[in-house]
Amino acid sequence: MSSIKDNPALQAPKREKPLFAPGVADGQAIVIFVLGGPGAGKGTQCANLVRDYGFRHLSAGDLLREEQDRPGSEFGDMIKTYIKEGQIVPMEVTIQLLENAMKDTIDTKGVRKFLIDGFPRKMDQALAFEEKVVPSKFTLFFDCPEETMRERLLNRGKTSGRADDNEESIKKRFRTFVDTSMPVVDMFEKEGRCVKVDARKGPEEVYEQVRSGFESKGVMPEK
Repeated sequence: MSSIKDNPALQAPKREKPLFAPGVADGQAIVIFVLGGPGAGKGTQCANLVRDYGFRHLSAGDLLREEQDRPGSEFGDMIKTYIKEGQIVPMEVTIQLLENAMKDTIDTKGVRKFLIDGFPRKMDQALAFEEKVVPSKFTLFFDCPEETMRERLLNRGKTSGRADDNEESIKKRFRTFVDTSMPVVDMFEKEGRCVKVDARKGPEEVYEQVRSGFESKGVMPEK
């Protein structure tokens, strides 16, 4: 498998500072990381935030899947190889795809507010993104116990057709989240950059918590 050093597409110049400064003016962008275990309800709430707050929703997983199938992609073969080998796609690839999607959204739609869903999964990803692209405003964390998520995913698995909506995969995914992603949540919480919501409740009650948390951080709906 080719290494990061062998791929010229990943040899971005070292930056003295992040690409964007936090904000919504020219040369700025607002990023909110969205984290939570599998089945915590991230997708439902992101759709609400896009509708009411004017954010662009970027899913790291979706970007990777789209890129591996895009004709002429500079990353496609690499992504396919890593996934085939059961390896985690290098964070440089994911960060570059997120950056590209942000720049494209700003250029074509003028939107400078982003929800980044399912990223960062690990501490080094969080630090690298904030150093290279833009410091996040805060992390929206959906706090949900394993048993609740297990029930939701097993119910979803009856109709979703997703291969990972089964008992064994759910346990592994939850354990991975606790081991690798919770330290990221803890770090941002200590910095005062975390909105934690109780994701055990129904979607409407959860969204009320989300709105309240956003307001506490000075982020208001557009309508």
